[in-house]
Amino acid sequence: MKNRLQGSAYLLAATLIWGTSFVSQSVGMDHLGPFSFQSIRCAMAVIALLPVIWLADRKKEDGKTFLSRFADKKLWIGGILCAIPLFFAINLQQLGIMYTTAGKSAFLTAMYIVFVPLLGLFTGKKISPMIPVSVVLAVLGLYFLSCMGVTQISIGDLYLIGCAVCFAIQIIVVAKFAPDVDALRLNCLQAGICSLLSAPVMLFAEAPTLTDVTAAFFPLCFSGIMSMGAGYSLQILGQQKLEASLASLIMSLESVFAVLAGWLLLQETLTVWEGIGCVLVFSAVILSQIEIKQPKK
Repeated sequence: MKNRLQGSAYLLAATLIWGTSFVSQSVGMDHLGPFSFQSIRCAMAVIALLPVIWLADRKKEDGKTFLSRFADKKLWIGGILCAIPLFFAINLQQLGIMYTTAGKSAFLTAMYIVFVPLLGLFTGKKISPMIPVSVVLAVLGLYFLSCMGVTQISIGDLYLIGCAVCFAIQIIVVAKFAPDVDALRLNCLQAGICSLLSAPVMLFAEAPTLTDVTAAFFPLCFSGIMSMGAGYSLQILGQQKLEASLASLIMSLESVFAVLAGWLLLQETLTVWEGIGCVLVFSAVILSQIEIKQPKK
């Protein structure tokens, strides 16, 4: 139970960071293309993580050095396999933001809460009986929160559905490797690989100037250091203690925190439907924490 609560706390902190970072991603897109923003953002995350990893290593007494701890085959396999779906997810999300509303972006991105249990079934992963109920409540809540009155489908919506599938794959891969590797190093590797994969498109298709990067500097810093650096490290730490389906439900609170941040910090109006949506998503997450003991056969 202690591990479960600790893992939930890590993921709640991650979703709070992700929810408040949505503004920085939108503002950064005023100056940079999606691949440029992601490549630079991920590189900044690596730069921020390396000294944190070095400081964390000083407390370890296993006789290994900073570099030798990176020489872990499972760490590199996990980093590469986590980075590939994350690369597609974050860039599809940035592309989707360009073509659809913020509310629909939040709703469709969070649809990984549906895809994670479904993909888990294909891998033979059993889920708690409360998870399907929680997923239905969360989807309904996210719809009230983000999509009331929206009827049109755009190309951006398709990008975001693809983004949700890729995030679901990344969550499942993290669940596979997180318990056996260093969380900070795993995030450092996946961020570095995402930066490298985004770089060719940045250089040849978008070609950002120094002026563009300077104009987006503060959004890049927040999205890189906090969202990618701290947020995804907290995700990995949380998933070291929780199953993927439960983790995905907690991470869906990102949409709730984004709406609440706009209400509290930017004085944006919180409608009745958004209030109902927040309550439903919170209820889904709380319900998902209930463990039901199944009868032994």
